[in-house]
Amino acid sequence: MKSTRFTRRGFALSGLAGLGLTAACGNGVGSNGASVIDARVEATLDEMYREFPNTVTLSEKATGMLIMPLVTKIGFGIGGGFGRGALQVDGTTVDYYSTTKLSGGLQIGAQQYAHVLFFMTEDALRDFRRSSGWTAGAGLEYVVSKKGDSISADTNTLLSPVLAAIFAQAGLQVGATLEGSKYNRIIP
Repeated sequence: MKSTRFTRRGFALSGLAGLGLTAACGNGVGSNGASVIDARVEATLDEMYREFPNTVTLSEKATGMLIMPLVTKIGFGIGGGFGRGALQVDGTTVDYYSTTKLSGGLQIGAQQYAHVLFFMTEDALRDFRRSSGWTAGAGLEYVVSKKGDSISADTNTLLSPVLAAIFAQAGLQVGATLEGSKYNRIIP
């Protein structure tokens, strides 16, 4: 008769896997595709415009916006995140994207948040759409502060090629950043 022996590492990895599966269930994985993403995108934009009125002006000046309604991030030593959303140009969805993120270091917990990338120049939008996997870097300018209030969109901010808004944060981890997030075109 074989005995079953549990180790701390095995227990932690099974817990992390369980968290990942649970988080994925609410993240649109295996959903009805485009119609579900589109509905979530519209609800996310409505919430962003209501909570952060300065983003209305940004959206009017942007050449395109990538809206990620729900990104789920979990970590236990190593961490990862996943979400799906849509790229809109002139208010019309032109492509669907996923975002993934891996991280390491001292971290534990789970978090969900929404984010929107504003492409303020034609070049930035073109580079994003032509890339085989665009990665957000440290140079992103944020238009919603970590305290949850709006940062004014001044002339300097509007000259940045890509602006980001992170909002609707919930969970046990503190803060969210897009640095290192990778975006890939998908077919929902």
